[in-house]
Amino acid sequence: MCYSAQIRADYTKLVREYGAVMSLDEFAQLYAHDAGKQRPKTPKAMDDGFAGARTPAGQDIVAKIQQWHAEEMQTLDDELRTQGARLKAAEDALAHRPTQKARNEVRIAGNRIERARARLEDLHRTSLLPRDSRIFPGVYAPVIVSEQGQRVIKPMRYQCRLAGKPARNDALYPGTYNARRDSLEAYWKNAFGHTHGVVVVQSFYEHVPRHAMEHRSLHAGEKAENVVLEFRSEPPRDLLIACLWSEWEGPDGRLLSFAAISDEPPVEVAAAGHDRCIVPIRPENLDAWLNPDPSDLAGLYRILDDREPVHLEYAESA
Repeated sequence: MCYSAQIRADYTKLVREYGAVMSLDEFAQLYAHDAGKQRPKTPKAMDDGFAGARTPAGQDIVAKIQQWHAEEMQTLDDELRTQGARLKAAEDALAHRPTQKARNEVRIAGNRIERARARLEDLHRTSLLPRDSRIFPGVYAPVIVSEQGQRVIKPMRYQCRLAGKPARNDALYPGTYNARRDSLEAYWKNAFGHTHGVVVVQSFYEHVPRHAMEHRSLHAGEKAENVVLEFRSEPPRDLLIACLWSEWEGPDGRLLSFAAISDEPPVEVAAAGHDRCIVPIRPENLDAWLNPDPSDLAGLYRILDDREPVHLEYAESA
């Protein structure tokens, strides 16, 4: 299961290299400040991709993003003041009488101050770091789909809530950010053959048992330990990851979301100790994948079998 990936969020390159157009209306809806709406979880690279927008629609999205940032900065400033006072009170208590409670207060306040400062630094930072393009379940990413034969880029949440399913399924089935190939005609039948997309990634991450990565059994009394491995193609290149997506509507509003299809792993991923892998499709199969024929599921399976020939290397993630 691919629990995280480093996406391509450079809109100019996505448009130029993949012949797609931006669905600015969808991005505007995502960043809109509706009553009671929480700030959408978006990677910094996705937000900053609109910097320098020249069209009125693009500039409106920038203004919406800046409004979210301003509100978050105010919340973080309030948090710093609150936790600063908490830290001082705990340090004064420790100086008067050392107790475990006071030590815990110092630790908790210090950790929260550190997190708030780090987030403020990220919001102010203009240069991008690799982690700014990384997505996790629940985070939005730009997904390429097809509308009337035109490739379109839309923002979607990485964890698919199928149309007609209750919102509580997000918690009941947290693994729905990946769609297993062996369940495409079962749980995913209303999306497979109907609503396909791709997300462009540069690397992806997997949790792998350390003993499996080291090709050994657990020692007597040893507890299993997970490590995070980053898989990246060598030489570096973009990967078009096959996805299913859905448009959900309910009492909570409207949601566009997607899942990456996972299948048996290639040799390099299996050798690293992992038993599943997302599926990179060939660029020449992109339009056939984005415009599926529901009466020819066998043809869609052939696209998944005809994977982009890439060599994956891995390293333990910091």
